[in-house]
Amino acid sequence: MKKTVNINLSDRLKLLNVAYKLAKDAGDQIMQLYKKEILIKKKEDSSPVTIADELADSLICKGLSSYTPEIPIISEERISHGKTPNIHGNLFWLVDPLDGTKEFISRTDEFTVNIALIESNTPILGVLLAPALKECYFTDGCSAYMINGDSPKKRISARSKPKEGPVILASRSHRDKKTNEFIARQSKARVSSVGSALKFALLAKGTADLYPRFGTTMEWDTAAGHAILSAAGGSIRQPDGQSLIYGKATLYNPHFIAYGIE
Repeated sequence: MKKTVNINLSDRLKLLNVAYKLAKDAGDQIMQLYKKEILIKKKEDSSPVTIADELADSLICKGLSSYTPEIPIISEERISHGKTPNIHGNLFWLVDPLDGTKEFISRTDEFTVNIALIESNTPILGVLLAPALKECYFTDGCSAYMINGDSPKKRISARSKPKEGPVILASRSHRDKKTNEFIARQSKARVSSVGSALKFALLAKGTADLYPRFGTTMEWDTAAGHAILSAAGGSIRQPDGQSLIYGKATLYNPHFIAYGIE
């Protein structure tokens, strides 16, 4: 039988501070490597990986293990090396140390560091850092915020679809036929191509309205952005209306559509 672990708001804020600090430290490390020649390797599934992915993963996971040794960690790079933790309770970390590796390699600046805490299959806090853009988005599960550069944090919220038509976000690297068909069904739609989990941040701060994703994603790709978007008043659902859940055996996400305020 699983042991149920629940955390109160005070504990959640402490854990958010830990995740924020580790994301910032990882972002600083990534940016040092971003200025140099990028050496590219291939994973078993032929997807690219760089030393930046690996070092950021090591920094974050070591930090989380030190601060919260009782909370299991699922990270993209650990899973790729066959390190699958036993999620013995209902609480675990989900980490994507460098989401948008292709954008990192292409130097588009649209890559992020994603850290989320999952409780009862739901992301309850998240940090999404875009180090090249000097933007950080985060939530304690109650409200969503952003920090731009050295500016103080400000609360953000999703918007209702504007009368002039929705802004639809499409993946820069993974746009497909189903996405194009979805866009074609939207009246007066304007399309913006954006890389990585940054799309969730644009929905959360009210500069876009829809993000359809009919290709493959993993739980660590979406968890932090899901937490932030939900706290900003938006939502993510499968095409049949069901919610995304986390901690599945396969860690693959079903197809989904992310919304601002409907």
